[in-house]
Amino acid sequence: MKKVNAKKTDKNPEVTKTTRRKFLKKSVAAGVGAAVAAPTLFNIRTAAAKGTTWRIQTSWGGGIGLDIFKNWCNGIQEKSGGELIFKPFTAKDVVGDFQMFDAVKNGVLEGMNPFTLYWAGRMPASVFFSSYPLGLRNPHEWDVFYYGLGGIELARELFAQHGMYYVGPIHHGPNIIHSKVPIRSIDDFRGRKMRVPGGMVAELFTAAGAKTTLLPGSEIFPALEKGTIDVADFVGPAVNYALGFHQVTKYISMGPAGFMSIYQPVDLMDLTVGMKVWNALPKHLKTFVEMEVHVYSDMHHAAIQKADQEAWKGFEEAGSVVTRLGEDDVEAFTKLAVPLWFKWANKDAGAARAFKIQLDYMMSGSLSYANPDMIKGQTLKHV
Repeated sequence: MKKVNAKKTDKNPEVTKTTRRKFLKKSVAAGVGAAVAAPTLFNIRTAAAKGTTWRIQTSWGGGIGLDIFKNWCNGIQEKSGGELIFKPFTAKDVVGDFQMFDAVKNGVLEGMNPFTLYWAGRMPASVFFSSYPLGLRNPHEWDVFYYGLGGIELARELFAQHGMYYVGPIHHGPNIIHSKVPIRSIDDFRGRKMRVPGGMVAELFTAAGAKTTLLPGSEIFPALEKGTIDVADFVGPAVNYALGFHQVTKYISMGPAGFMSIYQPVDLMDLTVGMKVWNALPKHLKTFVEMEVHVYSDMHHAAIQKADQEAWKGFEEAGSVVTRLGEDDVEAFTKLAVPLWFKWANKDAGAARAFKIQLDYMMSGSLSYANPDMIKGQTLKHV
């Protein structure tokens, strides 16, 4: 029998029917797909248009820290499906560094990303929400304090008294000291005009003989350049190099090998927002923000430590000289620090509660940073 090739023309009605049926099925399927896709796209766009916007100012004035902060904020809209938008602001863009607390409390900003220690003057417990001289010394120890021993619940309780919600801690890294003169021992701080962040750190170096002054990070370079100060504590190598500290100082002072900073080895920042804006979020977005802060803390810390490795090369090329304190200096600073631990812990009940958690941890077999002989004669009044 002669085989007839079926051509897809109107001259072959069976083939035409089959082709049309396939075409209609494809058209219907495409239409359904479009109908499903269109509302999805519409919903995302609508959510983005109606998303909650938080204005968040950081303490970072430049460098890798600011870059990481901006990138994180700019990714929140996509991660939240457009439901939440973080609008980042650099240090001093809206208010001064030390005015952020009131700006969030009063609704000028929805949130802040400060160095937690900045609030020592109005909330003594904040001294114990960031590392302090000869206290907890590694990032994981602070994670244990916050997420294992009740620190985050305490921080939230105390910030709530000021109309704010403490979302979570954000790791940075150790602080280092830049100086116009070599600092090789505790005695070399005597008589030096030194910038410090305030709180217990300021009192430690005052006890060591330095003439301390409190300045926000954005004002350190001009103060060193003009000679208003000749020694300055600030954050880590990468940020300090980006801020040009090598141009106005020759020396970098740190603790013994493996102990970059004896006075602030884990410089903690945080994300804190107004209580009203926090309460306005639905539950799933609250969970989202809290988890994002966990992720951001890890990424922020690691990215800065990576950048530090390149910064050290830059300091070397600039002729910066690194000096280190010895174990004898650590012992001498410890003797000055212990009474300050208890002085600040005794300022109010919140500070005492925070410090007691950490003291028990430091005296445990896990750490042994403190012992009964070291704290002999010291008492906590509010515990």
